Amino acid sequence: MSPKIPTSRIGRTAKFGGLVAGQSARWVGTNTANRFRTDEKADEKLSERAMDTANEIVAQLGQMKGAAMKIGQVLSTIDFELVPEGERDAFKAKLAQLRDDAPKVDFPKMRKVLESDLGGKVGEHFATFDETPVAAASIGQVYRATTHDGRDVAVKVQYPGVAEAVETDLRNANLLFPLVKRLAPGLDVKAIAGELKERIGEELDYEIEAQHQRQVARAFRGHPFVVVPKVDTAMSTRRVLVSEFVDGVGFAEIATWEDAERDRYGEILYRFYFGLLHREHLACGDPHPGNVIFTPDGKVCFLDFGLMRKVPAAYLESEREIGRALLREDAETVHHQLGLLGYLPDPAAFDVDAIYQQLCDTGSWYLTPGFLRITPDVVRRVMEVAGSPRSPYFEAMRRQTVPPEALLIRRMESLLFAVLGELRAGADWNALMRESLYEQGVTLVGRTPVGDEEAAWLDGMQPSARAAV
Repeated sequence: MSPKIPTSRIGRTAKFGGLVAGQSARWVGTNTANRFRTDEKADEKLSERAMDTANEIVAQLGQMKGAAMKIGQVLSTIDFELVPEGERDAFKAKLAQLRDDAPKVDFPKMRKVLESDLGGKVGEHFATFDETPVAAASIGQVYRATTHDGRDVAVKVQYPGVAEAVETDLRNANLLFPLVKRLAPGLDVKAIAGELKERIGEELDYEIEAQHQRQVARAFRGHPFVVVPKVDTAMSTRRVLVSEFVDGVGFAEIATWEDAERDRYGEILYRFYFGLLHREHLACGDPHPGNVIFTPDGKVCFLDFGLMRKVPAAYLESEREIGRALLREDAETVHHQLGLLGYLPDPAAFDVDAIYQQLCDTGSWYLTPGFLRITPDVVRRVMEVAGSPRSPYFEAMRRQTVPPEALLIRRMESLLFAVLGELRAGADWNALMRESLYEQGVTLVGRTPVGDEEAAWLDGMQPSARAAV
């Protein structure tokens, strides 16, 4: 039997409200009791309370689809310093897996959405339709079908009732964030909550995702190693997205291949996401292993463009200036730009040299010249510096925040880094970074065959074509 999505405002509010009220009361009890405990015992009880809160957040979000689950996925990229260090990775992994663990909904229920949006029976629109989904995510499932004119297509169908559920979840999100604040005291939860509401609201509308996908497909038209499936606009609606079906192998298989092949694919992943950001000013918030397909001809097909943000050119240029200042070892400019963009709520309270060194250490994987193979151990070491209580920058990081404009940029960067670690990909990441910060792939080309291929493609684009994308 497929799970029922609680769509009523009362039902979903009760879940959020019960979670927040119960945990808030228990936090008060723990803090009160800690006044009479030794420091060591108080720290132990505080860790237990934080872990209990973390586990209940995961459990409650995991029972829902839509905004509740998407909030959990985004929260998986945030470091929760009050969660015991030994449990932190497992907690974040549980949040991240909410997408992969999405339970499937039986096809008869999905058929109603499909036929309601397209009008008429499934057979009127498709010559064949496999009722077993090939993928399931937080707000919909994907099926394989063929059209009457013989095209092989992927059909993404939104879960029935999820729109109403998301609408209620977005209103209730403010109830959840006080608990998040308890686990990450330095987080600007109000700004992040606002950004999440806007992005998740857009993701619910497949017509917006179709626009994103067409935009990205135009931007990479004719690319030597990037494929973006074509959208069938005529057959797509707010709750149904029909696009070209691309066959290939998944991430798990590629991760077992030889170093040279994995390195090539790792560079392609980097060039796609950072190229999309710096050339098209689009931050793609879901560099998930399940969103890439490796085709038989050596290309990479990228999927799922629901969680995206158009980054203002001026803002992105300020972000790039931070990177350029890091490369030229200009600590004053790094500090100044971080303050201007909102990372430092009170810039004068942060030491210039310490902030500069913090960014050098947390960005060491792309700031250090030369070849680096990113392994899970490399990822763990960098993440420990970036958020562990043992980090020399921990107290300063508790007082920093992430501007809403940068939320998806930082999510993209951290998730891509983790994916490259899973792939154990090697490259001169510093050289790739320099390309995007300066001439966006032109000045420093020629370091790899992949770079040469992309440079030739960029040089071959006519000015009118560049303007069109």
